[in-house]
Amino acid sequence: MTQKQANAKFNEIDTLAVNTLRMLSVDEIQKANSGHPGICLGASPMAYVLWNYHLKVNPEQPTWFDRDRFVLSAGHGSAMLYSLLHLSGYDLPMSELKQFRQLDSKTPGHPEYGHTVGVEATTGPLGQGIGMAVGMAMAEKHLAEVYNHTYNIVDHYTYALVGDGDLMEGVSQEAINIAGNEKLSKLIVLYDSNNITLDGPLSNESVENAAMRFKAAGWDYLKVDDGENLAEIDQAITTAKATYKPTLIEVKTIIGFGSPEAGTNKVHGAALGNENVNMTRDALHYQYAPFEIDERVYDVFKKHMQQRGKQKYNQWEKEFTEFQSSDPQAKEFSLQAKPELNMEKVAVQEQTGDMIATRSANSEIMQQISECNLNFWGGAADLSSSNKTQLATSGRFSDEDPQNRNIWFGVREFGMATAANGITLHGGTRCFMSTFFTFSDYMKSAIRSAAIQKLPVTYVFTHDSIAVGEDGPTHEPVEQLAALRSMPGINVIRPADANEVLNAWQYIATDVDTPNALILSRQKLPVLKETSDADVSKGGYVASPARTDLPDGILIATGSELSLALEAKKVLEAKAYDISVVSMPCVELFRQQTAGYQQQVLPNDVTHRISIEMESTFGWHEFVGLGGCTIGVDEFGASGNGEAVQRKYGFTVDRIVSEFERLWKK
Repeated sequence: MTQKQANAKFNEIDTLAVNTLRMLSVDEIQKANSGHPGICLGASPMAYVLWNYHLKVNPEQPTWFDRDRFVLSAGHGSAMLYSLLHLSGYDLPMSELKQFRQLDSKTPGHPEYGHTVGVEATTGPLGQGIGMAVGMAMAEKHLAEVYNHTYNIVDHYTYALVGDGDLMEGVSQEAINIAGNEKLSKLIVLYDSNNITLDGPLSNESVENAAMRFKAAGWDYLKVDDGENLAEIDQAITTAKATYKPTLIEVKTIIGFGSPEAGTNKVHGAALGNENVNMTRDALHYQYAPFEIDERVYDVFKKHMQQRGKQKYNQWEKEFTEFQSSDPQAKEFSLQAKPELNMEKVAVQEQTGDMIATRSANSEIMQQISECNLNFWGGAADLSSSNKTQLATSGRFSDEDPQNRNIWFGVREFGMATAANGITLHGGTRCFMSTFFTFSDYMKSAIRSAAIQKLPVTYVFTHDSIAVGEDGPTHEPVEQLAALRSMPGINVIRPADANEVLNAWQYIATDVDTPNALILSRQKLPVLKETSDADVSKGGYVASPARTDLPDGILIATGSELSLALEAKKVLEAKAYDISVVSMPCVELFRQQTAGYQQQVLPNDVTHRISIEMESTFGWHEFVGLGGCTIGVDEFGASGNGEAVQRKYGFTVDRIVSEFERLWKK
């Protein structure tokens, strides 16, 4: 297409549509007296061109599997996204736009996946949107290679719109390196480059060269010098779609374009005010009242976006029907956003009494899951050999072999976690990731995002306690269990042995609305007969019952400490105490049980209780009571032989017996 042809493609109706997008967004913000008008005024031209002339979606089928994905990484521009969704014909009526940022509306302050139709990801924490877009593009590339034999069942782009703040966040660097390494050619990122941040000029905070940075990470780089030039934006997107690398399109814009304070940080994060809104209308020659839309604007979206989307959808649906009837792999293809896992043939390989680390038992179980589930994949932050999460039946996911199911994320825990969220948001697969438990701190914001979005990502965290030993306090988790348990919407599961690991996966396989974290040991642990009928789905259960309904005391343990509690019970019973031992692999699931079940496991009348866990004692008084005893670690660990470190911190049978007798004498 020549420049003359490109310019001729756009007319005064396109200009009207862009200004409608701008002012509709500004009116939402002004009515709420809250929001971010700057990005809406500056980035609307690029958003309009992308949506109306390139984005492959069908608003009547918003969850169509082969749709393009659009991630507004700069989530503070949510008003613009809601305006796009409304104008494009999604089920988001004007009445909802008028309730922008109000309680229980479909137009919350930042985009929320699963809450507003057409929103592909929950964004707002800067940098995470581009990470999720990378994951979506990885999923598209992987599934396309697996299933596109005769028919292009999976063939779509992932787009993201980012700002200066997104690209300053460290996670963006992790994400772009993953994308460049894997040559995610169907990932296109539009950069709203306006040189302004919330506090002032970008130059106060950064001298970075975006072109050099992205090229160094293996990306193509394009630049649009005039963010108002629709034809240049259109041509840049067209060029990006023809390259075999991920592409950054830097679009130079003016924040708050058309407003009296355009180009300054004053328009970033506050409503303009009625006077400035009116002046902006005049500057844009926009003659319509707030929330009034010229029918020609609706028509241009119908003419381009909606007709294109319907045509592409109908063509795909026909091909998909033929694919289902003719391709032998069709039965393995899942249209579900969050499919369950088949666990029918998965079993524990060891016998009672065998010694095996729960990370090793988990590895055996994951191998079996991968054999039974073609849609199961994931990776590690350069620790798969230690986490033991490498899938033996497959190779490394790469540009040369995208059908493979082992992802090498590199030492990029935060980027890995955001990509896993994106993979899961894309749909069709179940994703896991792994690293040492102490490094989960690097991932916490992305884990929180997974919990908010109800994404069934599985986190495999190994090296779970001070038993790590020689690596010392930097690698020995102490506060991490309490921190993850404090987060709503995630299950933190610390299995005691191979039996509980299997039972945890049996639960995870059917849990499609919750992220689950498996906390696994480095050291070998005995396979216990007491866990053979474990029910991790209940969170806690009586592993070794007392002789009577009201025992003298209860020992509550998780993970490697369950076998220690069982040994302590033997000593206490020899001293004539009647003891119940409770395994509590997941406190979140236990809290969800009925009061009757909780009373059955932890009778209220039994007050002599001890919790045993080689991490922080924070939170355990909920289960042992204020008069109970917590045996844990409330300081950082030490470097030395793992067994010696455990003894140093009091994880011995003698310590448990002594503490119980002290309670008994109170």
